[in-house]
Amino acid sequence: MKIYFYLAALVLAGTLVSCRPTYVVHERPPEVVYTRPAPPARNTVWVSGNWVWTGNRYLWREGHWETRRPGRRWVEGHWVSAGHGWRWQPGYWRRY
Repeated sequence: MKIYFYLAALVLAGTLVSCRPTYVVHERPPEVVYTRPAPPARNTVWVSGNWVWTGNRYLWREGHWETRRPGRRWVEGHWVSAGHGWRWQPGYWRRY
């Protein structure tokens, strides 16, 4: 019986950790245009910029180069229609 309690607690903790607030805006910000710098090394991947919620609006945070992660690929962030507005879906590393 104890194992079920610990398993349920683990699932609940994982669910709470993966939850993040979603902020919806009526109009999505304009596309950001910038020049991507040259890669610093061959084993790097461009991690695209990201829109960050500041409490009352989204602000753009520039992209950067990261070391390639074995077995993963970068999925770029994008705007998603949220019925009455737009919300930002951040980029993330996906296993393949």
